[in-house]
Amino acid sequence: MDKVYRILAVNPGSTSTKTAVFENERQLFSQNVHHDAEKLKEFPEFQDQLPYRKETIEAALSGAGISLESIDVYVGRGGGLVPCLGGTYAVTERLVADASVGASGAPHPAQLGSQICWDYARRHGKSAFVVNPPDTDEYSDLARVTGFSDLYRRSHIHALNHKEVALRYCAKSRVKYDGVNLVVCHIGGGVSVAAHQGGRMVDSNDLIGGEGPMMPTRSGSLPAVPLVKLAYSGKYTERELITRINKNGGLIDHLGTADAIEIEKRIATGDRKAKAVYDAMIYEIAKCVGACACAMKGEVEAILLTGGISYSKYVTAQLAAYTSWIAPVEVLAGEFEMEALAAGALRVMRGEEEARTYTGVPVWSQPE
Repeated sequence: MDKVYRILAVNPGSTSTKTAVFENERQLFSQNVHHDAEKLKEFPEFQDQLPYRKETIEAALSGAGISLESIDVYVGRGGGLVPCLGGTYAVTERLVADASVGASGAPHPAQLGSQICWDYARRHGKSAFVVNPPDTDEYSDLARVTGFSDLYRRSHIHALNHKEVALRYCAKSRVKYDGVNLVVCHIGGGVSVAAHQGGRMVDSNDLIGGEGPMMPTRSGSLPAVPLVKLAYSGKYTERELITRINKNGGLIDHLGTADAIEIEKRIATGDRKAKAVYDAMIYEIAKCVGACACAMKGEVEAILLTGGISYSKYVTAQLAAYTSWIAPVEVLAGEFEMEALAAGALRVMRGEEEARTYTGVPVWSQPE
């Protein structure tokens, strides 16, 4: 009989903290605690939230009658790290040091995940891991080059869910992840489309950098010269324009909402603008699928659609119509982040995967 490992998975988000406990693959407990906006305002920086987030997790576990001492392994969503390869990383002092200062340069509550697990693991003499952190960067060298000699592309995508969906497809299809090519589309508030070639995400759209299709809350790629003119028009500060690109662009900018269900209701009642904008987003996602297929010279095993908006048959049917000539389209709707965290830790504990060591040295650095 397989040894049973009790796993605590922690995923701090912008306004909530997801907590789950697994025994091997079986989920025993799950809770997503939403934080009051006024409470979060008490903390000037994400790092200042660390004690509060731990209190939240401990209260949730206590309410479920689960003690921290009963946990065999702690696993958190990574964040705040320098660009690194995908995989499961042992949480170390070096990893925690980088997470605590946000070495990625893109502050996010996810950087608290490793720190929370590190504290619990040291307190109880157990192991701690992070899995496919947001800073995962497996781009090919060709994918990095731009038309400016001093600007290079980096990877910022939904790495945790991308990898989990790819692994689930491969397990079902009885193929090895490192032996096939896939295009994975995560379609939620943000959209990331990646070329998975032989087990690595060799190209995608940089969410933080403003690349890719129009999204519910992000503008996606914009024409460069008009954008520069807008930046110098005096209408925006730098922060305001970046916020419009990365938080208030896309469907919000056009339609005043990022709620796909509401927009589809508008379309059903004959709202022509809603249909034009929504269909344009789908069209742009499809173009990104084609680009990823080209990056792998057309050799694609399957196109996988995931994320919350992949529950929409309106969206998935159109994407299939645009792209199924490339490869079969499969829908794995929703997000599997908590399951992905537990699965990564479990693979290491079972000896199926070797934990990586975080070095603090970027997997790639811009040439001098």
